[in-house]
Amino acid sequence: MPNRNSQPIVSLLIPVYNVEKYLAECLDSALAQTLSDIEIICIDDGSTDASGAMLDEYAKKDPRVKVIHKQNSGYGASMNRGLDAATGEFIGILESDDTMLSNGLEVLFNAAKKHGANVVKGNFNFYWSAPNEKIEPFPLVLKEECGRLVDVIEEPRIFHQKPSIWSGLYNREFLVQNGIRFLETPGASYQDTSFAFKAFAAAKKAAFVQDAIINYRQDNESSSVNNRGKVFCVCEEYAEIERWLSELGEGDRARLLFPVEQTAKYDSYMWNYVRLAPEFRLDFLQCMQKEFQAALDVGQVALSDFQPWKRVNLKLILESPEKFEHENATYADAGAAGRAMHYLKHGGPSTLFAYARARMNHEL
Repeated sequence: MPNRNSQPIVSLLIPVYNVEKYLAECLDSALAQTLSDIEIICIDDGSTDASGAMLDEYAKKDPRVKVIHKQNSGYGASMNRGLDAATGEFIGILESDDTMLSNGLEVLFNAAKKHGANVVKGNFNFYWSAPNEKIEPFPLVLKEECGRLVDVIEEPRIFHQKPSIWSGLYNREFLVQNGIRFLETPGASYQDTSFAFKAFAAAKKAAFVQDAIINYRQDNESSSVNNRGKVFCVCEEYAEIERWLSELGEGDRARLLFPVEQTAKYDSYMWNYVRLAPEFRLDFLQCMQKEFQAALDVGQVALSDFQPWKRVNLKLILESPEKFEHENATYADAGAAGRAMHYLKHGGPSTLFAYARARMNHEL
């Protein structure tokens, strides 16, 4: 048993809201970590099921489990409460319907110490428990990125990947010094987006490991496409990123980061667009047109910064969101083959070839 009079190595934050079905499995995986000198901070966001009581029972059994009960105010507010309560040298994150591999925190911590990293990122598995248990590795981290320190502003691929903040470890002092917190928007989605971007943007010393850290549950995913209140959540996250970037001043790092932010923003916006119910798509495209045109006008990004097939779409949206939505109404549901024909039609063979090559190289 670790010495509880000393600072824990890792504060593992677990935000909880009405997840009694999966919570025990999640907590058991946290308690089974081979890195035992940890504190497990569970933030109950006003759960109305048995989740809160389950947390209290676990806290009685293991002093490493600490529970914060609060009124429902959303994911961002919960995570910030956890950050404020944390005392560990590093911050880890575990979603309450996922599980962490038993050596997950130890792998991340060893890499952080070996390289003196501010942020460490690992891979994860897609996980299904029903109808049959299935685990599918997701190679977010590449072999060539491992075993060394990386300044991601020089190798920005990670900005275009799924944020997956729960397969990483973050130096707590680094987060505080750089003002890296969560956007507190009640009921919002995408609230890992700005946190992930800011963490990597500020991290001049990042490290990567190929080990899978998390089993990321897929059979508890709920779509927000039919909820108008969630249509523009991703826009709020990127507005927060741009606010944070503007506070970096006029230095070289901010200048280099804005094009990275805008190209990552395109990816997130188009991901959001294809998930929207059809009645919301035009409104979202109009917002997208306004924001990207503003960034182009002030020189934060250039069309040449976008990959050819993305440039095709962005040009069409900038020209007329109404025309894009009317003439390309099937784009959102077209799949890879349908989109390939879309790029051939609007960008020609060279654009189609660039798109196909990116798909073959798993760059999409």
